[in-house]
Amino acid sequence: MSSISHAHHNAAEGAEQDVRRQHETSHAPVAPGEIAVGVVIGRASEYFDFFTYGIASVLVFPSVFFPFLSQLDGILAAFAIFSLAFIARPLGTTLFMAIQRNWSRSTKLTAALFLLGTSTVCIAFLPANTSHGYAVIVILSVLRFLQGIALGGSWDGLPSLLSLNAPKDRRGWYAMLGQLGAPIGFLIAASLFLFLHTQLSTEDFFSWGWRYPFFVAFAINVVALFARLRLVVTEEYTQLLEERELEPIGIIEMVTAQGYNLFIGAFAALASYALFHLVTIFPLSWIALNRSQDINDVLVVQLIGAFLAILGTMASGVIADKFGRRNTLGSMAVLIALFAIASPWLLGGAKVAQDAFLLIGFALLGLSYGQAAGTVTANFAKRYRYTGAALTSDFAWLFGAAFAPLVALGLSTRFGLGAVSVYLLSGAACTLLALRINKALETDRSKPAV
Repeated sequence: MSSISHAHHNAAEGAEQDVRRQHETSHAPVAPGEIAVGVVIGRASEYFDFFTYGIASVLVFPSVFFPFLSQLDGILAAFAIFSLAFIARPLGTTLFMAIQRNWSRSTKLTAALFLLGTSTVCIAFLPANTSHGYAVIVILSVLRFLQGIALGGSWDGLPSLLSLNAPKDRRGWYAMLGQLGAPIGFLIAASLFLFLHTQLSTEDFFSWGWRYPFFVAFAINVVALFARLRLVVTEEYTQLLEERELEPIGIIEMVTAQGYNLFIGAFAALASYALFHLVTIFPLSWIALNRSQDINDVLVVQLIGAFLAILGTMASGVIADKFGRRNTLGSMAVLIALFAIASPWLLGGAKVAQDAFLLIGFALLGLSYGQAAGTVTANFAKRYRYTGAALTSDFAWLFGAAFAPLVALGLSTRFGLGAVSVYLLSGAACTLLALRINKALETDRSKPAV
């Protein structure tokens, strides 16, 4: 009798193990490289949209939408509207997280990318502001705000999933893959504008040529949508996201429970995000206003710089895996501070010095931005990581990059390029301070409870 009971016990235990094993292997293993492809495609499409607007803010919008203003004031007005998207990003994250909770991740992503592509392509249909009215400017502002709402909503959780599934000794490398989207997006946008600006007459460029990149943005978004949906709606990825608890959390609960981590994460990346627009958008405006060199030559140098940024981003992964992501980000903040001190002499100098400013700036941008995302994301409790990573990125863009072109151009034209140095130095100081606080918090958490 006991042997029969023992046999039943073994059979039950074996069945339980089979069920557990089946659950653990119910989806095919997901390779980090496959996630990385979706991350790069998604981020590159988003950055292309933003850089298309940013470059047009200098080359096109002052003449097309603000002809009643001076060139300086027209660029400043375009930069003010440029910042609206970054103000809208946290709102977009909040709205679309609610959509995901009530419907699904695929519904959220489809709606967000459709809104992003539509709001971008609608800019291409705006008429020139020949009547000096405000209707076109208001519509442009609304479309820019909607771009920000959409970008906040397009968070798919793939970077967090990539980080969690990366080998422990290669997390720096996999963290930088999503960041490659920025220089790739800039490379495509700047190449397209350079081609149109050099191949078309001035009249054709301002009449219809500048509109073409905004049409291209819509097509790229469609491709990116299908590339990302292919990942996030499959059973394997859905189960993996759920197992990692990468699900949306209410914003009030998020801020209440993990608000300090949001702000530490945002300020930890501030130097990188402040540098971001100070080497991509701002130099175009400064050189265009001062006419120190041909704008096409500037775009060519920036394209070379974008390649350097790609290489720098890749190098950051190797460096971070060897020396630690936080050490890498802190070291880059120090180098950015040194670059900030030299900036007035470089950007305010001759053509060679200006080109050096661009190339050095892009190289530093790649090295720092490559590890700017998620350096302190591990601070979030697992349940809050999905929403926390999205909001951390939103606030980093808002605090560091949203007003960078506007503030830098406004201050430099009034007080000189030394003011830009102070602005960038403040970003580097915030990064070092946030990393120091984060290290102290980690030390306190690691101490045994008394």
